[in-house]
Amino acid sequence: MFVIDEKVFVKQLQDKDTQNKAFKELIDLYKERLYWHIRKMVISHDDTDDVLQNTFIKIFKNIGNFNGKSKLYSWMYRIATNEAITHINKKAIIQRIDSDEIRQKMVENLEADVYFEGDEIQLKLQKALVRLPQKQQLVFNMRYFDEMKYEDISDILETSVGGLKASYHHARKKIEAYLTEEN
Repeated sequence: MFVIDEKVFVKQLQDKDTQNKAFKELIDLYKERLYWHIRKMVISHDDTDDVLQNTFIKIFKNIGNFNGKSKLYSWMYRIATNEAITHINKKAIIQRIDSDEIRQKMVENLEADVYFEGDEIQLKLQKALVRLPQKQQLVFNMRYFDEMKYEDISDILETSVGGLKASYHHARKKIEAYLTEEN
């Protein structure tokens, strides 16, 4: 992956003459990272594809409003996160259950998902994660799996670093307790 000057890249994304080429480049640069970020939240491959597509549509429609107060990828992760949460909430409303129950059902369906390549340990971890409050789950995924810095997570979730550290600590303790009681 090559290094890009973000300000120049954003100008290319916002300029009608260079927008299409720059947007294709943006998709190539971030598609996989955003896919896995969303996948950890919505779990299903097919749902992830839908949410990812909606995310890129929203990014394309709103790139003109991007003001550079945060990093471009922080802004895109925030959009992806919000799109995933919206998707989960809509699914819960359609099935007339709350979002915690829908997340539980999604993990139960994971074993039947042909795109899930995890083993028994990864399945247990997913079951532990789904029991966490949504914010703790987000923080844990971003910090543990994506290896993001607290400062970057703070930009994405618009939360203090101290609050994120506390959320991560609580999430880790709950996951450890769940995995210990399962064995």
